[in-house]
Amino acid sequence: MTAQAILASVFGYREFRGLQQEVIDHVISGGSGLVLMPTGGGKSLCYQIPSMLRPGVGVIISPLIALMQDQVSALLQLGVKAAFLNSTVSARESWKIKQKLAVGALDLLYLAPERLMLDGTLELLDTIPLALFAIDEAHCVSQWGHDFRPEYLQLSVLEQRFPQIPRLALTATADEPTRREIIQKLRLGEGRVFATGFDRPNIQYRVAAKKEARQQLLAFLREEHEGDAGIVYCLSRAKVEETAKFLREQGFRALPYHAGLDNRTRQHNQEQFIREEGVIIVATIAFGMGIDKPNVRFVAHLDLPKSIEAYYQETGRAGRDGLPATAFMVYGLSDLIILKQMLTTSEADEKRKQLEARKLNSLFGFCETAECRRRVLLRYFGEPEIPPCGNCDTCLNPVATWDGTEVAQKALSAAYRTGERFGAKHLIDVLLGSKNEKILRMRHDQLSVYGIGKDVNQAQWSSIFRQLVAAGLLTVDLEGFGSLMLTPESKAVLKGERRLLLHKDTLLSSKGESSRARSSKSSATALRDSPREKTLFDALKAKRLELSKAQKVPPYVIFHDKTLLELAQRQPSDLLGMSEVSGVGEAKLARYGELFLSVIAETRLSQGQ
Repeated sequence: MTAQAILASVFGYREFRGLQQEVIDHVISGGSGLVLMPTGGGKSLCYQIPSMLRPGVGVIISPLIALMQDQVSALLQLGVKAAFLNSTVSARESWKIKQKLAVGALDLLYLAPERLMLDGTLELLDTIPLALFAIDEAHCVSQWGHDFRPEYLQLSVLEQRFPQIPRLALTATADEPTRREIIQKLRLGEGRVFATGFDRPNIQYRVAAKKEARQQLLAFLREEHEGDAGIVYCLSRAKVEETAKFLREQGFRALPYHAGLDNRTRQHNQEQFIREEGVIIVATIAFGMGIDKPNVRFVAHLDLPKSIEAYYQETGRAGRDGLPATAFMVYGLSDLIILKQMLTTSEADEKRKQLEARKLNSLFGFCETAECRRRVLLRYFGEPEIPPCGNCDTCLNPVATWDGTEVAQKALSAAYRTGERFGAKHLIDVLLGSKNEKILRMRHDQLSVYGIGKDVNQAQWSSIFRQLVAAGLLTVDLEGFGSLMLTPESKAVLKGERRLLLHKDTLLSSKGESSRARSSKSSATALRDSPREKTLFDALKAKRLELSKAQKVPPYVIFHDKTLLELAQRQPSDLLGMSEVSGVGEAKLARYGELFLSVIAETRLSQGQ
């Protein structure tokens, strides 16, 4: 059987995407390499199909138990012989899996890196034919990354112990230095690098200045994502709890997830998110890696992440099915100050702190840009320049700019005249001529800059100071509790030698539709325009949920939303017609075909069609 035949008969897809076939052919012929594909880009097929075609079992190293369980459940639905070995497997079940390995009855075996490194596991692998090793989430090997897992460093043993077996490292997040580190640490040697690019055109990027973060989130959800599954990220555990409670009070199904919860609660909340429809998880960054849920329709950040890499990884959990999704973020200068203070007090060495500070500054610059956000994001990862995407807030609603040279001079002068020992809030009070106790006590009402900024309101001054920090004209003195200090670059502005353009803030970025995103919206848009198809889609989802609960698997393991959308549009009347729908392979057609055809027929009958 060929890779193309397996793609159609097992997975139900008619053609490969991007570099999938090239990677698969390379591995089938015995080659190793590094695969960089965006989240939802189809990385798993790159090792699943070769594991089914090469002699022996494909060993997949995966960092999270929940992820490997979901992937094995999905493969079993397809009729693929797969299993996992981890701490949740009983001794008896473990023995059965090892017996299957001994007789060649498995195509794929999923292991955590810790389990792989046990002497017993390595000795077991010594005794059986191996098709390949696939190392998922390979960026975890990078000590400079945001998801570093020390046990990944031990995986170099695979090259030493099994030199003839192809090894494939896969990740969605790796800049050029991280790629080099993965190749070095995993000893991929002359293995090829397959990079399909970082662009996710179905995700609409929107960033807004933070004012009332929860109210901004609420407006965003009610206007655009009522009833959708999504993830909301907050920096602290307390904020996670408060935000989840707030959303529940507003009628949303919202659950918290953070390290302060006991394991049982965390597991329950994660299971609810994965297995139910329309659940929102409010989480710290501890949540998300390995979550395979394809129909997450939005990811919202109520605080700044720590880097563009972290932002890209976290927003990439939206829209894995290729349908429209939104990445929404609100931010403020206080976010930057808090993260930099956390960095300063961390136990990292000075080189690491400097690198993390540069990454944080890059993210802040991304937030403040008036340029197409997708261009800025892709440029950071070394991608070729693209035209404006038409599917981000700055493209849909171009940012108005104005000559801010004079107000910048006032702001910089206020920082200088007060001794560069105060934060933005105090400097704004000085510029506005406030008579609060601190101003009077410090005698700042006697300064030449006192009250010279009354023609600009407080919110505008906050934006100005934030932009001056992003432009590198002011820097945050972390030892001075967030005091703003002048940089050498500010001298040219103060002297009038440099003209400075500033942009006007938007507190809520307007939604819109782009030509690039429209292609991925085809089915979803049609359903919004067709009540009959929407009714059928809801009925198909209800049947899927019923089946998933009976089998104790996530709904998307039965069929993705994209498949149900196509069924609602095509409305096939027989198995042959259903077999032509994307995502319907032979095993699922045999198992579920008649059930879903019955739903289509009953719904059409009730609609009088």
